[in-house]
Amino acid sequence: MLDSILKSIVADNVLHAKWLNTLSYMENAGAKKISASEHKENVNLIILKHAAEEHRHAYYLKKQISKIDETLCKTYTNAELLSPNNTKYYLHALDIAVCRYLKAEFGLTGYDLKFAAYLFVTYAIEVRADELYPIYQTVLDEAKSKVNVKSIILEEEGHLEEMMNQLVHFSDDWENHATEVIKIEKTLFDNWVGALNAELPISA
Repeated sequence: MLDSILKSIVADNVLHAKWLNTLSYMENAGAKKISASEHKENVNLIILKHAAEEHRHAYYLKKQISKIDETLCKTYTNAELLSPNNTKYYLHALDIAVCRYLKAEFGLTGYDLKFAAYLFVTYAIEVRADELYPIYQTVLDEAKSKVNVKSIILEEEGHLEEMMNQLVHFSDDWENHATEVIKIEKTLFDNWVGALNAELPISA
């Protein structure tokens, strides 16, 4: 389904610009959430690197819009995003649901809960990115588009490995907990994709 939706989006310049803007918004929101999870003093190199790269992805995606039409999508207002309500709800809802899960499972509070949520939410997002961006790139290649996300694909793969390395230190049983988090993310993602599909002029 995602493949056919993306083909419809890439074939329409306005929709494609909004799609890039939507991805940019989500990367930016992710970067801000990473920064918000930081301890006031104990900030490791990986967190700084990850926040910086997510911000750069947001910038890179936004800049790609000019390859389609320089006049489109200057802001993150609802009119310039695809399925804005679901887009803005997705990451926020994932964060809340994962915090609730980790609180129940580990009894965490305060910074410890924030950090654990950062690990698991980011892991789920990176698993999703590792699926989403390559599908998008394939559609771009087929359409012979000037837009490309190859550099993001490489960095997201690196992020996933970094998150797994951190999760190993967090819990010996991290994989089982990560599986539960992935289930939460999948429900939210499927809702988002459904909303995208409903927004297309002809249902994909």
